[in-house]
Amino acid sequence: MKRLSILLILFLTLLSCKKDDPIYDINQIQSQSYNANKNKLKSPAQYISILYANLFQKALSANELVEITRCIESVGDKELVHEVIISNFMNKEGVIIPSDSLMRSDLNLFIEETYKRFYVRDISEAEREYFLNFFLLHPEVSSEMVYTAFALSNEYQFY
Repeated sequence: MKRLSILLILFLTLLSCKKDDPIYDINQIQSQSYNANKNKLKSPAQYISILYANLFQKALSANELVEITRCIESVGDKELVHEVIISNFMNKEGVIIPSDSLMRSDLNLFIEETYKRFYVRDISEAEREYFLNFFLLHPEVSSEMVYTAFALSNEYQFY
């Protein structure tokens, strides 16, 4: 009797353990960050050329490129020299930056265009939400400050 009940329990256990492969309807999402493929550091010449093109919407002359590149290579603190170069570019005539009133009139468009201009990619929804909240909490932030921050960011240093 005891054997029979053990066999019955074993038999019922085996019958109850059948493998079902459930199929779930889930949406595929991008699991990597948008800048995951940007892993090559820009050379000083690349950084300056791209920065100038982003700010002035035209190419930098070869003489100016060589001069600025030499300046970058002669200084040990690259972040500091990048800040100085960006500041000089921002003070030059012909830099193309939206006015602060234009930026504030359509923050969504400004953020999207800034991401495409500097990072050459679309903005994620989390980034959009962060910037919209940031601009609402910080009305003193200008478009020049935003462009400077993007040009100094880690993502902008890589391609």
